[in-house]
Amino acid sequence: MKKVRLGVLGVGNMGTGHIDHVLTGKNPEIVLTAVADTDPTRLEWTKNQLAKRRADFPDLELPDIALFSSAEEMFASGLIDAVEIAVPHYDHPRYAILAMQAGIHVMCEKPAGVYTLQVREMMAEADKHPDLVFGMMFNQRTNHVYRKMKEIMASGELGAIRRTSWIITNWYRPQAYYDSGAWRATWSGEGGGVLLNQCPHNLDLWQWICGMPKLVDVKMHFGKWHDIEVEDDVTAYVEYENGATGTFITTTGDAPGTNRFEIVCDGGTLISDGGSVQLLKLDPPESVFTKENKTPFAAPHCTRVSLETDGKNEQHVGVMNAFAAAILRGEPLVADGREGVNGLTLSNAMHLSAWTGKPVELPLDEVLFRDLLMEHVKHSRRKEGIESVFASTEGTYNS
Repeated sequence: MKKVRLGVLGVGNMGTGHIDHVLTGKNPEIVLTAVADTDPTRLEWTKNQLAKRRADFPDLELPDIALFSSAEEMFASGLIDAVEIAVPHYDHPRYAILAMQAGIHVMCEKPAGVYTLQVREMMAEADKHPDLVFGMMFNQRTNHVYRKMKEIMASGELGAIRRTSWIITNWYRPQAYYDSGAWRATWSGEGGGVLLNQCPHNLDLWQWICGMPKLVDVKMHFGKWHDIEVEDDVTAYVEYENGATGTFITTTGDAPGTNRFEIVCDGGTLISDGGSVQLLKLDPPESVFTKENKTPFAAPHCTRVSLETDGKNEQHVGVMNAFAAAILRGEPLVADGREGVNGLTLSNAMHLSAWTGKPVELPLDEVLFRDLLMEHVKHSRRKEGIESVFASTEGTYNS
């Protein structure tokens, strides 16, 4: 195989971006051979986009793209080696499983699913096919700032974590955003609000860099700033195994909002505003200083350094190029698909804490979460097509 034959499932905001990346040569080891969507107008868009890109990039060899009205037809066509799944959240695991059963490599958009039980089914299927590459579209892991923070925390040079804090409130959305689609901000359409739509990347980065907590407690507001039924304002508190604590604050109601991520460790603090990262290095570490110091109100010496990074931020293009390299040469993925369950576990635990009014210990009660979610789905404002939400890979969910 010289190039990966890719099929894109879903020609919405994300699908159109991936199609355009391939058709403009940004993924040189990928060739787009098929697209599937239930909306004929999106298939027509794909055909027109191919013609346009052939005119714009005459030096690129762009083959015809087979157009399908269903995922199943595309999976059975024999025209693709891999699929990029860019459909609504609830359907991510279902189509990933079908693709794997057809012998097709899978790249799944975030979030991995809406509830962890369905994601675990997807992970179990992936384990049955070790020859297939299974990736998750965590494109923010390519950001040089977060890669630098991950590198420093993984090295252990700052010692044990004491506190984490992420204020990520620059996700502002006006009411018009939520009014733009009947599926938006509904339990049956998206399965949640800011945690399921805007914050999966942040939740993934938080646990990727700092590790998973053992306890989650939350104060959550539903439709506080907008006429919606899901959460748009969240303040979460977590505890880690070593006694460290953390907070995660997010909303779509703050304008312009803030992005500030702090990790306080024994030997210093990392601070990011999303565009750069600073290190406040202690000499000696606090645990050493407090034992040796004899002066009241003294503090360990602190040096502030703006850390250098490689400046690279390849985003979706980088994730897909790594996906192709993993298929062709066995090179590392940006994120294995199985890692998608971690950030989703955090958002599920936050919702469960809000619904029960109690802290949630991890691992959470995944069956209870699913059952409570389905109760919300049954009373969701969006009623059309609601039966599809209750379908699982093992049959029909009975509430």
